[in-house]
Amino acid sequence: MKKMLIMVLIGLVIVVGALLASVRFAFDSADHSQYDLPKHANTGTRTSESAEHKALAKLIIAQMSSSPQTGRKQQLAMMRKQMDERGEAFQINSQIHPVNADEVSAEWVIAPGADADRRLLYIHGGAYMVGSPKSHRLITSRLSEISNSAVLAIDYRLLPENSRMAGIEDCRTAYQWLLGNGPNGRANAATLIVAGDSSGGNLALATIAWARDAGLRSADAVVAFSPQTDLTLASPSLINNIDTDIMQGKSFGPVVKAPRIFALGFSFLMHRINPSNPLVSPLLGDLSDLPPTLIQVSEAEMFLDDAVRYVNKANAMGSKATLQIWPLMMHVWQAFEIPEANEAFVKIGEFITSHTRQDQQNVQ
Repeated sequence: MKKMLIMVLIGLVIVVGALLASVRFAFDSADHSQYDLPKHANTGTRTSESAEHKALAKLIIAQMSSSPQTGRKQQLAMMRKQMDERGEAFQINSQIHPVNADEVSAEWVIAPGADADRRLLYIHGGAYMVGSPKSHRLITSRLSEISNSAVLAIDYRLLPENSRMAGIEDCRTAYQWLLGNGPNGRANAATLIVAGDSSGGNLALATIAWARDAGLRSADAVVAFSPQTDLTLASPSLINNIDTDIMQGKSFGPVVKAPRIFALGFSFLMHRINPSNPLVSPLLGDLSDLPPTLIQVSEAEMFLDDAVRYVNKANAMGSKATLQIWPLMMHVWQAFEIPEANEAFVKIGEFITSHTRQDQQNVQ
């Protein structure tokens, strides 16, 4: 009996080991460590943290520490409500107009004097599970101002109620719709810009690659704030920056610190798509022949090397990508009213202007 039990245990160990090995083989990605260099120098306009950022960081840490322990569904609903309320509380100069973009719920965000033929597709962040056009109005309003464009902020379908593919399809639908529709009705876009933050940055980068492959008109410029580019969770900073990333360290840190096989399994279970698929990991796809792209990221956050690797690979494949790194900032600091956000938007405005100047002249 004892001998039989030992044989059964050995058999179970072999089966589990084989299963884990097959999962690792199926979900893991090719080594992209060759794109860890160059590291890129800090390009922020300051070397020290502003008083406003320090105060905001302390407030966020306190809020995260005191979050009530509720069920997952209740916590998700609370987070969505809080993000929308915070976004709606900001004082902005832009006008907001709800719109149906070919069955994708969205809103136009239009700064005074913005050109209706210059259009920007904005894809919000929120870990693919929270966020909306309302929660990101401070960003979309600023983008409308600095790009002189009408911003279409989309309310794509979120996890877990919807599949990951549903959100991807909404981004694609909105991209196509925006090419031929503006805030005043049907009209071709003279200028097209795509932008997104964090998970929305992931969707933005995946969308421009899809548009290239589909033979659609390319965006004139792309901007991504702290995008996640690799769902296989292979970037070194995911581990190295856990302690310095106040937004994601406590929530996302335990996932990436787990044995790699479990981290890959978590990624698959969350997205229901192989994490090495470029549909959800744009870094792992073909990065040639893409529009000029600007990525802004903090050297203190976990997604730092997701950005470094993407920019380095895109440039190596012949695309034009620019990386701007800020010291000490929290994840997607551009979403707050702090000096460093203002400085970031100045640089974004310069980038957009440099890549759409000819388009502006053509419109005039």
